[in-house]
Amino acid sequence: MKTTNVTTPMPASIVEGVLKKFQISDLNEATIREIVSIVNDIEEESGEKFIRMEMGVPGLKPSQVGTDAEIEALKKGVASDYPMLEGIKPLKKETSRFVKAFIDLDVSPEGCIPTVGSMQGSYANFLVAGQLDEKKDTILFIDPGFPVQKQQLAVLGYKYESFDVYDYRGKALRAKLESYFSQGHISSVIYSNPNNPTWVCFNEEELQIIGELATKYDVVVFEDLAYFAMDFRKDLSQPFEVPYQASVGKYTDNYVLMISSSKAFSYAGQRTGMVCISDKLYHRFYPNLEKRFGVGKYGQVLVTRILYALSSGTCHSAQYALAAIFKAACDGDYNFLADLEEYKERGHLMKGLFLKYGFELIYDKDMDEPLADGFYFTIRYPGMTGGQLLGELMYYGISAITLGKTGSHQEGLRACVSQTSKERFAELETRLKAFQEHHS
Repeated sequence: MKTTNVTTPMPASIVEGVLKKFQISDLNEATIREIVSIVNDIEEESGEKFIRMEMGVPGLKPSQVGTDAEIEALKKGVASDYPMLEGIKPLKKETSRFVKAFIDLDVSPEGCIPTVGSMQGSYANFLVAGQLDEKKDTILFIDPGFPVQKQQLAVLGYKYESFDVYDYRGKALRAKLESYFSQGHISSVIYSNPNNPTWVCFNEEELQIIGELATKYDVVVFEDLAYFAMDFRKDLSQPFEVPYQASVGKYTDNYVLMISSSKAFSYAGQRTGMVCISDKLYHRFYPNLEKRFGVGKYGQVLVTRILYALSSGTCHSAQYALAAIFKAACDGDYNFLADLEEYKERGHLMKGLFLKYGFELIYDKDMDEPLADGFYFTIRYPGMTGGQLLGELMYYGISAITLGKTGSHQEGLRACVSQTSKERFAELETRLKAFQEHHS
């Protein structure tokens, strides 16, 4: 390590001791939560605070609209009542309206179902997708992606395949996707848009390719909208007006949308998200589902068999919060994207600091257009693998996650801006300057 004979913001002896305790020989193999634990231990022993960029958590106050509605619901005593498995009617109605207002898709309230965060939404839908057809036993990831979704498949014992989209943007995506779909073993495909970890956003041409091939090969598309409308290059904040959040739903009926309350509304703590299933898919009958669960309709299996078994519904009071948020947004009373501009500003400034001190951006463009500044960006440092870079940055009190755990084939790191306020940018610059001096 180049930090051996230099003074670093985090004492080398403490960093080395903590890393030794965790016995992770290559940080490229460390999970997000392991990195969080490592950083916590270094902070506790050193008394110094990291610039924390490893975990994608909200860095803003929760939606006041949601908080007020949830408090009111609790005062009315909903905490003593079990919620309906399919969700409360006000939330289902307002979710359907929200999808129309901001995506311009028609999804019936029946197919709008609350889940315990998008994490449960993906897990439950993975479980169903793996049982649709005995011949289709594999789920495809368009990577990079959220590492825990692959962990969910490990828990389920399901097969998956993946490819890094880095070299397959635009028209090249068609041949790559078809090379998987045409084999007949892919039940479903998943991606996030905007993308975690790269902040890449699929354009209409790419979404049309995904949709057309999903219809041709009868593959279900799981579109993870955890960072809903956070492509800050265009104003997506006005309900029932163009431009809309781009979606594969324009090009196929084989889709499930997953809408999270965590980032767009800073409502992560209540673990509430929405699964929105196209009307056609919700009512579609699968003989294999009937054989396995006693009922064959996709939506019915998801709600009455899977979600019932997993959690018997989603937090009752939090559903009222999300219903109020969606209603206010659709009515034009709450511009949920206005507060999120803070992430855009932080992203722009933090990228600039890393570039100033010798780092390079990895996923930097959507085709020929620079990526938006936002919640995440990706970086590398010449001559280092992702694991080596993360290990070195630990000595400078800077944390992130490696791209290797996200399915990327690029060597580098994902940086999240949410936990670093502008008040700490001078401190970040000092640490990056020292890093460059010691590694040039």
